[in-house]
Amino acid sequence: MVETLPVGRFQLQQQRLELKRWIPAFLSSHKTLFVLLWIAAFGSVFFWQWNIGGSGFSIFAKVGPGRPMPKMRPFAFNLTDFGGVGDGVADETAAFERAILAISKFGKRGGAQLNVPPGKWLTAPFNLTSHMTLFLAEDAEILGIQEEKRWALMPPLPSYGYGREHNGSRYGSLIHGQNLRDVVITGHNGTINGQGQSWWKKYRQKLLNHSRGPLVQIMWSSDIVISDITLRDSPFWTFHPYDCKNVTVRNVTILAPIFEAPNTDGIDPVAIKSGWDQYGIAYGRPSRNILIRNLIIRSMVSAGISIGSEMSGGVSNVTVENVLVWSSRRAVRIKTAAGRGGYVTDITYRNLTFDNARVGIVIKTDYNEHPDDDFDRKALPIIRDISFTEIHGHGVRVPVRIHGSKDIPIRNVTFRDISIGITYKKKHIFQCAFVEGRVIGTIFPAPCENLDRYDEEERLVKLSAAQNVTDIDYDI
Repeated sequence: MVETLPVGRFQLQQQRLELKRWIPAFLSSHKTLFVLLWIAAFGSVFFWQWNIGGSGFSIFAKVGPGRPMPKMRPFAFNLTDFGGVGDGVADETAAFERAILAISKFGKRGGAQLNVPPGKWLTAPFNLTSHMTLFLAEDAEILGIQEEKRWALMPPLPSYGYGREHNGSRYGSLIHGQNLRDVVITGHNGTINGQGQSWWKKYRQKLLNHSRGPLVQIMWSSDIVISDITLRDSPFWTFHPYDCKNVTVRNVTILAPIFEAPNTDGIDPVAIKSGWDQYGIAYGRPSRNILIRNLIIRSMVSAGISIGSEMSGGVSNVTVENVLVWSSRRAVRIKTAAGRGGYVTDITYRNLTFDNARVGIVIKTDYNEHPDDDFDRKALPIIRDISFTEIHGHGVRVPVRIHGSKDIPIRNVTFRDISIGITYKKKHIFQCAFVEGRVIGTIFPAPCENLDRYDEEERLVKLSAAQNVTDIDYDI
């Protein structure tokens, strides 16, 4: 169980003001393509999988210099004990493999810790073992070998079928684990660097024959902790816990280029998924009981926080709160399509700030990417019970775009305490289609006609007679 201190509204406002002062200085004084995609402003982010309570993850990091590597297990080893060099040139794969093999023998004695000292440690993908701590010292950097032939091929994810980008096998992750228990990846803000530039280029040039691999992927495992490290330049998704229980991510910085780094999601399930079309339906593992809080996010090409579009196993009981999304294409988004099946229900967004976002809130039901042509076109997702409370911001072109359809209507959506400064003076800036729900109190901009109106005491003022009317305008 991770405990956090509550953060008052005054502190939140002060933090945002500090951020606004800091961002221009940062961008003007550092000629870098990289930005912090996922950083915690304060506190922590939690999620629970499979009805597991009291576990979670948060994102933030700041560490002091020169700290000795603490001993977190009964036994500890240095990578250099197994032949590691750390010069950024030597291939350290065998050293990692020898070290982890040795650690695997200490499971019944409380496990062991592998210390990665300062230096650059070039390696091909390797597997973790149970009851293990991987500790990265300050100025330690694990580098992924760029030759794709060194990245082993794995079967496609069972909930994805033929593969996310190509049919058949997929590349594994740089750091991988399956059927593990009690694994910790931590440090003094050391770095795991996937060196994804060559992967992104080959992907854009259509030179890859298999789906790219994540940076860190843990599958079918439990009691996983990722904390106090930096993850950067993943070939594909950055951290992907797949079908896991009791996962904690805390004090983590994730970096990727603003542009030309496709699909480098910071954390899935912060981009919440649960399987793709018929494969996700058959696999049947929902993503549920998720709490995401206290984040500062930027996404120039997608959205700050997304649900879907691969949600065929179902998504439910998700809370997103205390989030600032700045200079982004979209702020928060739910996306799905006919053929997905599944459901997105009981989703709560609370205390969100949008600072210069093209579109603030998006619900989209025609995101028609499919693994193959065998999906069931009659497998229609259910989208209902979604609330938006305390949503504020400025510099937003379209604050709300909820695009249901005749086949996939959106039900029971609630808006309350919303005030978003807009940059586009056109009538339909709160856009709706095939949506049923309500507005409580006064909100700005004026809501669409599809929604029922209630006063601040939640007394009915006016029922909508236009729930199927559409005023979606993608030209805005």
